[in-house]
Amino acid sequence: MFEIIPPNTNFDFIGWRRPAIGVSLVMVAASLALLLVRGPNLGIDFAGGSLVEARFKTPRQADELRSALDAAEFPTLDIQDLGKDHTEFLIRVPLVGEGSEGISSRVASMLRQKFGEDQVDILRIEAVGPRVGETLRQQAVLAILFATLMMGVYIWVRFEWRFGVGTGIAILHDVIIVVGCLIAAGYEFDLNIVASLLTVVGFSVNDKVVVSDRIRETRRKDRRSPLATVLNRSINEMLSRTILTNGTAFLAVLSLFLFGGSVLHGFAFALVIGSVIGTYSSIYIASTIVLFFERSAPQRSVSRATAAARRG
Repeated sequence: MFEIIPPNTNFDFIGWRRPAIGVSLVMVAASLALLLVRGPNLGIDFAGGSLVEARFKTPRQADELRSALDAAEFPTLDIQDLGKDHTEFLIRVPLVGEGSEGISSRVASMLRQKFGEDQVDILRIEAVGPRVGETLRQQAVLAILFATLMMGVYIWVRFEWRFGVGTGIAILHDVIIVVGCLIAAGYEFDLNIVASLLTVVGFSVNDKVVVSDRIRETRRKDRRSPLATVLNRSINEMLSRTILTNGTAFLAVLSLFLFGGSVLHGFAFALVIGSVIGTYSSIYIASTIVLFFERSAPQRSVSRATAAARRG
């Protein structure tokens, strides 16, 4: 088997758990602050509004389209060049009083009047009302939370409850940081971003299953060594596998981010951050929580025994 990391490494990952937890707390706090203060930039899928995709016979500039639609006096207007020789554009308009369907028809009509009927092809028109957007927003949050919960339960059932709790907290940690990075980078939250966050959940739990399985196997072979030693040994044994599999996934999503076009930027950016954070949390979050419960259990047992002795 090909290994880029020499066997029998002995890096003290667990020894660095306290600084790593400190870094995680800072990243989570910053992400939550961004979420509460700035809030996500909701796309049409969640905020409601209209989307028109238009193709022109000759190359155009986004400023030309914006000036053509200025007469409508939309509060905000997002025009995105899809990169096909400057002939195809995506126009997003938020909800106004006339409703999303009326906005779409109005945009299409104004483009035809400005550039000519035979110069503009309307490829796609989408309209999302405010109630539908709110429902989609609630369902997206519930889908992510439910996926996180079920992954934690799966690890709980397959291994031990400590592994399940550690996995659930680690996945929640990953999602919060990815959401914070998306807000900081200014990406629009739509259904593609929800799909990327669910992919991050799946990617994260896959790595934690492998690491948890190796920890359990090593623990069965060596019950005398402290759990911290077992955790370090297991992580070191899986290091080559982790770098090969997760590194390959990282390169794939990085290529998607760099060369996939602007439409996929938000989706690919979430996966790039998620692949790195998911690997990090398997080592420093999930494993640290398992170690915490292992060390706190004997202390509780001693406290109970001491209390019983005093009563006797």
